[in-house]
Amino acid sequence: MKVILDTNLWISFLIGHQTQLLRLILTDLRFDVYVCNQLIAEIRDVTSRPKVRKYITPSEVEDLFAIIHAFCKYASIETEVASSSVRDPKDLYLLALAETINATYIVSGDADLTDLIQHKQTQILKLADFKKLMLYS
Repeated sequence: MKVILDTNLWISFLIGHQTQLLRLILTDLRFDVYVCNQLIAEIRDVTSRPKVRKYITPSEVEDLFAIIHAFCKYASIETEVASSSVRDPKDLYLLALAETINATYIVSGDADLTDLIQHKQTQILKLADFKKLMLYS
């Protein structure tokens, strides 16, 4: 299964919430977790913000990128999403990534995405729903 984790989850994992779950997802042989340049750029942007920086150190950010590099697959977005009912156009790149790789799931804490429920072949889930579906307690 091809999975995309939204930036808000990577930041949550980085700040210390659910790091065991991240490890479980990244090492679960059922999944290939994908990232793209836009997702990496968004993580860099968010981790550089003062309101996030007060909770993390630069070395923790570098550790996160090392984890991403070690466990995730990179993809270049090959398509643009011409139309979608997503409320935040900044999320269109995630839908385009999902189309490019034929993702099974996008996992997000962003209601702008999760309210869509589905984009073409990709199911969009909250982390709690993904955990239940994958039988993580």
